[in-house]
Amino acid sequence: MLKVDPVLLATARASHRFTQGLVLWGLALASAGLLAGAFAFEHIGGLAPCPLCLLQRWAHAAALVLALIGAAGPALGLVGADWRPVCLVTCAFALLAGVLYAGTHVGVEEGWWSAPTGCASGGPLGGLTIESIATAFEGPRVVPCDAKPWTLFGISMAGYNFLLSMGLAAIALLGLTRPEGKA
Repeated sequence: MLKVDPVLLATARASHRFTQGLVLWGLALASAGLLAGAFAFEHIGGLAPCPLCLLQRWAHAAALVLALIGAAGPALGLVGADWRPVCLVTCAFALLAGVLYAGTHVGVEEGWWSAPTGCASGGPLGGLTIESIATAFEGPRVVPCDAKPWTLFGISMAGYNFLLSMGLAAIALLGLTRPEGKA
């Protein structure tokens, strides 16, 4: 009689239930969590975002929407389950755009390259008047991209976003190997 390891059998059964829909729900939850964290740092922690930070948020917002379309769309009748691979690939592209933005941001923070226009600190002081300084304080504060307002273990928020976005993009692409699952 053939003996089958019960742990191996349970793992194989659980692996089969790990569908593209579940991967998409995970991607949606992760992107929503990263966006919530960014907004918490801004509104609770008082860390205003720089222009590159805002671009990184757009990448996660796009991944969130695409993941929700693929995860909930079939159940809501918006799209068929055959759209899940398309949503996984487009999520991966959105997250890879976030990797590029975060990588650019890390490079600017570390001084490896200069910041894009409108992103750097400093600049000429010519033309300053009392009125222009007062107007600057009334408007939204522009944070320079080359500053690191927060780090953990020497890694900035942009650095963590780079690592997490890269991991999520890999998960999205690995999700293509999973069965589509039910609508």
